[in-house]
Amino acid sequence: MGKTKTAFIGEGVEEKKEHKKQSAKPEKIHIAGLKGGQRIKTIEAEPLPTETTTAEGTEGGAKEKKVNAPKVRGKKYQEAKTKINPITLYPLPEAINLAKETSYSKFDGSLELHLVLKKVGVSANVKFPHSAGKEKKIEIADEATVAKLKEGKIDFDILLATAEMMPKLVPFARILGPKGLMPNPKNGTLISDPKKAKAFSANAITVKTEKEAPLIHTVFGKVSQPDKELIANAEAVLTALGKDKQIVKAYTKASMGPSVKVKI
Repeated sequence: MGKTKTAFIGEGVEEKKEHKKQSAKPEKIHIAGLKGGQRIKTIEAEPLPTETTTAEGTEGGAKEKKVNAPKVRGKKYQEAKTKINPITLYPLPEAINLAKETSYSKFDGSLELHLVLKKVGVSANVKFPHSAGKEKKIEIADEATVAKLKEGKIDFDILLATAEMMPKLVPFARILGPKGLMPNPKNGTLISDPKKAKAFSANAITVKTEKEAPLIHTVFGKVSQPDKELIANAEAVLTALGKDKQIVKAYTKASMGPSVKVKI
């Protein structure tokens, strides 16, 4: 039989306490340069703070704003611009002539009017006495038109409709309205007889300010057109808007060319 050891109550507890005392004692470490009996005092050091940078990289977490570089115009534009006095208000005929002269496109560019008005929400119907460039496609609303609109297809520039067809076009008002294609009596696109549609002028347009700014941009002809026609078309736009009663500033330019200030 093997030897047995008798354990007394409390003996195991005393051994555990003694073991804890031994482990709690600081371990003696010999450091070169110190004589025996000299004490080393240890100090608990707090961890050094680490600098953190936000993803934005700026104080307060604000994002850095990208600064766009100023747009640099081409050599042709710069050369054309030298022909125009930037502070002169040119009479309309002279302004149109300058806009044509400073056009540097290889194609037959359009002539544009850019207007600053006194307020937003201004619109006017303009009937050009001459062609304004692109020939517009006119469509008279019928069942085929409704079928195309259901498919989201729009292949016309002007939509005419009789009063009988209007209820069928109402569901597409959200599509036609923003494009200025919804027939209405104000611009003459609501007709009484489809046979009279031929009398409708494709040169009639509606100009209106932007939703949030008193600005109007429109085309009134081609660079290749005679000055006489272009002047008449531009006058039609200015007159329809009330000239200086509504217009604060006016500019004309070619598709590719510098702007010319127009005297209203």
